Amino acid sequence: MTPFELSVRFFLQLAAILCVCRFVSWAATRFGQPPVVGEMIAGVLLGPSLFGLLAPHWQAQLFPPASKPILFSVAQVGLVLYMFIVGLEFRIDLVRDKLRSALSISASGILAPFVLGCVIAAWLLGRGGFFNSNVNLWQAMPYLGAAMAITAFPMLARIIVERRLTGTAVGALALAAGAIDDAAAWCVLALVLASFAQDATIALYAIGGSLLLVAVTFTLGKRLLGTIASRAERSENDSRLMFGWMLVLLMLVAWYTDTIGIYAVFGAFVLGAAVPRGKFSEDIQKRIEPLATQLLLPLFFIYSGLNTRFDLVNDAGLWGVAFVVLAAAVIGKMGACYLAARACGESHRDGLGVGALMNARGLMELIILNIGLERGLITPTLFTIMVLMAIVTTLMATPLFEWVYLRRRTPDTAPVSPRDACATRVE
Repeated sequence: MTPFELSVRFFLQLAAILCVCRFVSWAATRFGQPPVVGEMIAGVLLGPSLFGLLAPHWQAQLFPPASKPILFSVAQVGLVLYMFIVGLEFRIDLVRDKLRSALSISASGILAPFVLGCVIAAWLLGRGGFFNSNVNLWQAMPYLGAAMAITAFPMLARIIVERRLTGTAVGALALAAGAIDDAAAWCVLALVLASFAQDATIALYAIGGSLLLVAVTFTLGKRLLGTIASRAERSENDSRLMFGWMLVLLMLVAWYTDTIGIYAVFGAFVLGAAVPRGKFSEDIQKRIEPLATQLLLPLFFIYSGLNTRFDLVNDAGLWGVAFVVLAAAVIGKMGACYLAARACGESHRDGLGVGALMNARGLMELIILNIGLERGLITPTLFTIMVLMAIVTTLMATPLFEWVYLRRRTPDTAPVSPRDACATRVE
């Protein structure tokens, strides 16, 4: 297809995507799920698992392979803009006050599922058919461990924003622990890829580059961002000019984190968290959020759904493996995060709430799985099993969170209605 034909097809794709996302998101809310879960399901419905199964010709016509790079690129822009907004709303003071809890929850939420993932990898490697023949034990174990330890950070962030929990203790804890959790998982993945490619610079760039980004952003970067914010508050023209330069910084940070192998969303989140709070940050949010959430972000979910299939798990043995993976994922992530929160003095209710949110894997899991599939680490069978785990844990997140945090009576908290709980803020 020519570039013009691809652009014409893209607008039709976008109309179809937005229409399906709106309908499925509405349906998801009727079952107590947030709209973001509906968008993830919409991606599966438009992919080969349903649309491609029922009408393969029309699915291929609407989403030809040549159009996928365009969908991917635009989806990344939407995801970066959204995570920048999440960073703007992120209250560092809450994390600072609960840094010990955030670090402990993150460490536990990484270590427990990572160890269980390593054990399962050794088991599956012995069975055969789950890892490619050129993958050894010391490559399979950390890869599957990282895949089990990942958290759906963008989805977790969006659930917290949609439930108006950004400024609460449980929201701040989950965001902080999720960010640390995923950054560590990506560093482990970089080590695995370095081992698989026999190139140590991959891991060096990922770990060293991420530490450098945080250090520079919260020192020299804070001064630059403060200057931009002050200039923006002089007049409306200055505000528009500085908004343009902020977008330049955002794209540069996204490029940098993608280049070092950590993924663009973390650079966007870090930059947003470093922007001084005030009129300028509020103006940025008003300008970006509607476009990002309503137009661009759904493309991220659709693109991942186009690469997902569910017809590969086709016998009782494979379903047994899928159940083991799912049980280990839930016990390792939710159980470990809850115990760590309680050990740090958090309430029973907050511990369960954080554990329920951290248990979601979502599309960050799909990103790691696609990397493993493309690099020749895992087979399509293991890919499918892990995708099933990601979807189930993500679908569990909101109802489980509302049950244990918003509605559940516990000894250390009075009954709280969903509306009151969502409105509660830490002083």
